[in-house]
Amino acid sequence: MGRSITILGSTGVIGKLTLQVLQELGEAFSVESLAAGRNARELAEQIIRFRPGYVSVQDEHTREELLGYLRGTGPIPDIGIGDEGLVNAGRIPSDVVVSAVVGARGLLPTWAALERGATIALANKETLVAAGDLVMPKARDCRAQIVPVDSEHSALHQSLRAGQPEAVQRYVLTASGGPFRTWTQQQLEQVTVQDALKHPNWVMGQKITVDSASLMNKGLEVIEAHHLFAAPYDKIDVVVHPQSIVHSLVEFQDGSMVAQMATPDMRLPIQYALTYPKRSAAPWPRLDLIAAGELSFESPDVQKFPSLRLAYEAGRAGGFAPCVLNAANEVAVEGFLNGRISFLGMAKLVESVLEKHPAGVPRSVDEILAMDAWSREASRAILEKGGWRA
Repeated sequence: MGRSITILGSTGVIGKLTLQVLQELGEAFSVESLAAGRNARELAEQIIRFRPGYVSVQDEHTREELLGYLRGTGPIPDIGIGDEGLVNAGRIPSDVVVSAVVGARGLLPTWAALERGATIALANKETLVAAGDLVMPKARDCRAQIVPVDSEHSALHQSLRAGQPEAVQRYVLTASGGPFRTWTQQQLEQVTVQDALKHPNWVMGQKITVDSASLMNKGLEVIEAHHLFAAPYDKIDVVVHPQSIVHSLVEFQDGSMVAQMATPDMRLPIQYALTYPKRSAAPWPRLDLIAAGELSFESPDVQKFPSLRLAYEAGRAGGFAPCVLNAANEVAVEGFLNGRISFLGMAKLVESVLEKHPAGVPRSVDEILAMDAWSREASRAILEKGGWRA
C-alpha cells in the first residue's frame, strides 16, 4: 500500500494529527513535501523525523530561522518561500496531498495538486466553498480523486458506500451546536473570544473553532457537501447532535438511514482518507456505546445563529456568492479574534458584503481570487468604519 504524502499546513492541527497517523501507519507511507507558515521550530522537528525532500515556509525570515534549527541534524530539504513555495509544494510528485491550509489560501496549491492527478485528502473546506464549480470539474478532467477529511463529509463518504447516490433521499450533516447552543440572545451579545474558543468536543484551530461557535462552519460544510456529492441544497439538512458521536448520515429513498459513528477524534477521518479505499488497524480510542449513553438531536436555531442561513442562501444563489461569503467570514473572524467586532457582528458583516457583491459566474481561478480580494477589501472597509464593534 506504499504511498507518498504531501501535507499543506503541516504545523496546524490537522497537519500535526496527520503526521501522528503516518507514524502509526509505518514505513508504507513516506512524506515527500511539507508546507508550513512561520512555525520554524515545529517544522524543523517534522523535517528531522520525516525527512521530506521539499518544504515551504511563509517568508525569508522563517527560512533563515528554520536553517538555524536544522544545522547539523542531517540532510536539509529544498525550501520554498511564500505563495510560490506553497504552490510548489502542491506540485511536488506524491500520491496523496493533505490540503489543510486554513482559508482560501489553500486553493492554489490544491489546484496545482489536482492538475497532476493527485488524490486530495481535503481538510480545507474553503477551497470548495469558494471555487467548487471549478474544482470538481478540474478533478474529473485530471482524474484526481477528492476524499474528504472533515469528520462530517468523511462520514457521508463512508455512509454512501451502503447504496447508490441516485438512491439518496437526504444528506444529514450533524453539528455539535458549539459552546453557545443553550445561550440566550442576550448572552450571545456578551460573548468573548475566550468563550468562543472553548469548543465542547473538538480540539481545532482558532478560525474553525470560532466558525463552529457561530455555525458558519456548518454552513460552509453544506456548500462543500453540495459540491463533493453533487447534492441539491434541498437534500442537505443540518441536525444539532451535542454528543458528536454520529458524525453524519445518509437517508436512502427506502427510508433506511446509514450513519458513521465514532469518538470525536480527527485522526480517524484522516487515516480513512490516507488509506482509502482500504482500512487499516488503528490505536485510536474506540466508541463505547454504553459509556456514550443517550444520543440526542435537535434543529439548529437560525435566528440565534444566522450564519447557517446565510450559507444556504449564498449556496443557492451560486455564482460568486459562496466565494464572497467565505472571504467576508475570514475577515470577520479575524476581526472578532482581534477584538474589532462582536460575535453577533460577524454575521451582520458577512450579510452586508453579500448584499452588495458584484453579480457574475466564475470562469477561472483568477476570477475567484479577484472576487475573494474584493470581498476582503469590502469587509475590511466595514471594520475600519467601526461597524458592529464589540
